[in-house]
Amino acid sequence: MSSTPITLRPRAEGLAAPLPPLLAEASQLARGVALGEHGRRRPGVGDAFWQYRAAQPGDPARLIDWRRSARSDTHFVAEKEWQAAQSVVFWVNRAQSMQFSSDRNLPTKADRAALLSLAACVLLVSAGERVGLTDMGLRPMRGEMQLGRIADHLTAARGEDYGVPDTNILPRYSRAVFVSDFLTDPAPVEAALATAADRGVKGVLLQVLDPAEEAFPYDGRTVFHSVGGTVEYETRKAGELRERYLARLARRKEQLAAMAELTGWRYHTHHTGDSAASALLWLHTALEGRR
Repeated sequence: MSSTPITLRPRAEGLAAPLPPLLAEASQLARGVALGEHGRRRPGVGDAFWQYRAAQPGDPARLIDWRRSARSDTHFVAEKEWQAAQSVVFWVNRAQSMQFSSDRNLPTKADRAALLSLAACVLLVSAGERVGLTDMGLRPMRGEMQLGRIADHLTAARGEDYGVPDTNILPRYSRAVFVSDFLTDPAPVEAALATAADRGVKGVLLQVLDPAEEAFPYDGRTVFHSVGGTVEYETRKAGELRERYLARLARRKEQLAAMAELTGWRYHTHHTGDSAASALLWLHTALEGRR
C-alpha cells in the first residue's frame, strides 16, 4: 500500500480523530498551557505573571510593581513568564530500506511511518503547536498549510538505500520524534541524540519494523537483498542464521533503549502488522511525558 498526499492526509486525520488533542509537554517547559503556548518558567516577554522578585540595582523604574511595593519597605518587580508555542520536529526515515513489506496486505515501513508522523502532527496542530520535518528546510509552523507541506514531503521519494537522522532544523528546547527502522549503523543515531542533548531537546525514538524482520521466518535457500539493490546475500541455510539474527536485533534494541535513556528520550518498537492507533496512542502519551 503506497501513499500520496491526497490519500495520506485523510487517513492520518482518521487515525488521530479518536484521540484527545495532544499537548506536547517538554520537561524543560513549565506548567501552564494556554492555546498551545507553554510557559518556560523563565523571565521574559509574555502575558502570564510568574513571580515577584526584589528589585535589583539597574532595574528600570518602569519594571517596578508599585502596588506590591507599597505593602513593603522593598521595591518589587513583577516578572512575566516567557511563553512560546512548543515546537515538535520530526525526522522520518524515507530511504529505500523503509519501502520493505513482507506481505502485500501489510503497509511498507515508510507508509506506516509517514501515517503515524502526520497523524501526530494533526493532533499537535489542533493543540496549537508548531510542527515540522528536519529536512523540509523550513522552521516549524502551525496551521493547515503546514500539514499540507508535511504530507507532500512525507510522500516524496528518497533515493538513498539507508537513512540517517537529520538535525538541520532542531530548535533549542524543542521536542523531536525520530521514526525509522534503525537497522543500520547506530552511530549516526547516537550522534544525533548527542546534538539534541546539547540543544536541550528531548523526544522519542519510534522504531517501525515489519513482522518478518522481528521473526525471521526464512529457511533453506534464500536470497536477501536491499530494497535499493545495492546489497545482496545468498544462503542455502537461512534457518541457521535465525538465532544470530535475532540476537543482533535484540542487541540493537538494547542499544537504542540505552541511548534514549541516557539522553532523556523515550524508545518504542512498532510493527506494521499491529494497530496504527495503538502506536499513535503510545506516541501521544510519550510526548506528554507520561510513562
